[in-house]
Amino acid sequence: MYRCCIEKLIDWKNDPYRQPLILNGARQVGKTWLMKEFGEKYFNDYIYINFDNNDDMNNIFSGNITPNHIIRELEIYFQKKITKETLIIFDEVQESPRALSSLKYFAEDAPEYHVICAGSLLGLALHEGTNFPVGKVDFLEIHPMTFIEFLLAFGNEDYVNIIRERKYDYMKDFKNYYIRKLKEYFLVGGMPRVVQIFVETEDYKRVRGEQNKIFQTYKNDFSKHAKSGATPKILDVWQSIPEQLSKENNKFQYKTIKEGSRASDYEYALLWLRDCGLIKIINRISSYKIPIEPYKEKNVFKVFINDIGLLSNMAKISPKTILQGNDIFVEFKGALTEQYVCQELIALKDLNLAYYNKSQCEIDFIGDYENVVFPIEVKANINLRAKSLNLFMEKYKPPFGVRTSLSDYKETENLIDIPLYAISQIINIIEEKV
Repeated sequence: MYRCCIEKLIDWKNDPYRQPLILNGARQVGKTWLMKEFGEKYFNDYIYINFDNNDDMNNIFSGNITPNHIIRELEIYFQKKITKETLIIFDEVQESPRALSSLKYFAEDAPEYHVICAGSLLGLALHEGTNFPVGKVDFLEIHPMTFIEFLLAFGNEDYVNIIRERKYDYMKDFKNYYIRKLKEYFLVGGMPRVVQIFVETEDYKRVRGEQNKIFQTYKNDFSKHAKSGATPKILDVWQSIPEQLSKENNKFQYKTIKEGSRASDYEYALLWLRDCGLIKIINRISSYKIPIEPYKEKNVFKVFINDIGLLSNMAKISPKTILQGNDIFVEFKGALTEQYVCQELIALKDLNLAYYNKSQCEIDFIGDYENVVFPIEVKANINLRAKSLNLFMEKYKPPFGVRTSLSDYKETENLIDIPLYAISQIINIIEEKV
């Protein structure tokens, strides 16, 4: 399967100012496969080190961690020469604080080596400050496969090029195809192993089985890595998300988890899930300000999970709905559609997100791209009535508004309609307008 972020890895490889690279992202988003694929295709050789329960490697990194010593030890262990054309992979690196610390010395003393790292719970180590080489590493966020990557997994490059090149007439001609694949994506999601199984079998029962394995892996992480006594609350927060999103006003509410609950009861659980990459927190703004970051209300937010396929599983949406017209888009009160749009937008570089809610006017997302701030209205079907969007446009007069739905592309004076299956192109469209 092809991952678009391989292009960013190539840019990193060729950057003369590169530092050791850390891939952030939740478990099962494909970080290990990506690192090995990168080493296989773009280097003469690679060495792969997994620090999880690896006594040999922990012994190597327990003493001198200067690059010359580490390289020499690794050459003896792997029985091969390590050169600047060898990709050095550290996986589950959060399990070895000394390996994390060594990145500082690779950056300062041996920048000619290509060192790439990942860890399923690395976000926790980062926020806990565990021997982290601040300022001495580069970062790349790895997300579940996007809808574009989902199409590419089926070998549908021609259909992808139509979207990427924004050939709107062709999009209209093949609209039924895009909608059918989008329905599949809503159910399958973007976890690479799940996508691979679906591509090979088109069996939704197997898809749900693989998603359930991922859930079990996450629950094991809750028990193994969270602080003592926190696991039940983490599980409570995680399991409440479908209900949180199904509410008319899908603002996260602690009382939805358990009647009488307060922020102090569940704050650790919420932040733990965020730091593991399992949830995304989108904060509210109550006014139109540029840029949006300083005006986000830290205590008012929506919560989305990392993958739409996992959400559809958690919500117990039957795969049979794939055959029922467009019902899947309005099922579950449009929450799946909003999850999908959020997931696609988060995968875009440099797009900052919030949402707006004030005086009965709610905008699903507010986008900030290089201080161009604009509203994004999400519609679950072809109905384009948008009272809140109209009120927002009249009150604040942003440069333009975006509406995404199953309708075709259309542009008026200050409103852009983008099909849901082409929302990945929003940055390109904005750059053309500004």
